[in-house]
Amino acid sequence: MSKQRRSLAERTFDVLNYAIMALFSFICIYPFYYVFIYSISEPRLAQKGIYLWPGKFNVDAYIKIFSLNTIPHAFLVSVEKTVIFTVLCVYFSSMLAYLFTKHVMPFRKLMYRIVISSMYLNSGLIPWYITMKTYGLRNSFLLYVLPGIINAFYIILIKTYIEQLPASLEESAQIDGAGFMTVFNRIIFPLSKPIVATVAVYASVGCWNSWLDNYLLVENPNLQTIQVILFGYLNEAQSLTQDISAMLANAGSGRQLHLSPETIKMSITVISVLPIVLVYPFLQKNFIKGIMLGAVKG
Repeated sequence: MSKQRRSLAERTFDVLNYAIMALFSFICIYPFYYVFIYSISEPRLAQKGIYLWPGKFNVDAYIKIFSLNTIPHAFLVSVEKTVIFTVLCVYFSSMLAYLFTKHVMPFRKLMYRIVISSMYLNSGLIPWYITMKTYGLRNSFLLYVLPGIINAFYIILIKTYIEQLPASLEESAQIDGAGFMTVFNRIIFPLSKPIVATVAVYASVGCWNSWLDNYLLVENPNLQTIQVILFGYLNEAQSLTQDISAMLANAGSGRQLHLSPETIKMSITVISVLPIVLVYPFLQKNFIKGIMLGAVKG
């Protein structure tokens, strides 16, 4: 009887657990879903209220936004800076983290604490601006890459993971004559794939979403990122709608255009979010494993 009651309690717990998790998942997912279905709905129907299904499929906003001359080039700049930054950040942060695991490193603890202190101490926006300008990074593509190559948080995660690897692997390689870079490139870095995937997700998302460096220090139109371009369009959705309508009229198209400022805003939001969301499915397995293993000890 007690076993039956215990089984009933377990089943009840499972049902409640699944229900709560499903509710939380819905709360997290629905805002993105709503923005998407609004962006592909007929504006007049969307303004009356849509909640679960699009109202009369319409992608005029996407077509006209991508027809603007600045969008394709800015999109490529954003992809390029995200890929380059992620590769360099992951590699050099991993290398420094591995170096911090070596007890023979002079002033190892002091240097590690200095790096970690950068997570808590921030000089502010004006000193950062002056520093970037002094380094000659104004109106330079390197502005998107160099300043964040070393990240203290990533170093903590990677260092914790590397310390859990068997020391015998490294010792065997050293007996065979392998040096620091050989051991790191051929043994430590490949074995750190789970935590590297975790850091790659963090780095790529952060780089893709960053816009303040572009906004403050880049005036060259050839270096504008999609985030700043869409930020400007988002703040001027009403005028952008009028400009697109005028452009279509000047082109002599007889097709009626269905757009509204709200549809433009929703479409811009989807365009800016969707690319980086697509990264997660490819790294999900290693991401979960890496963040769990990297959090065992600190």
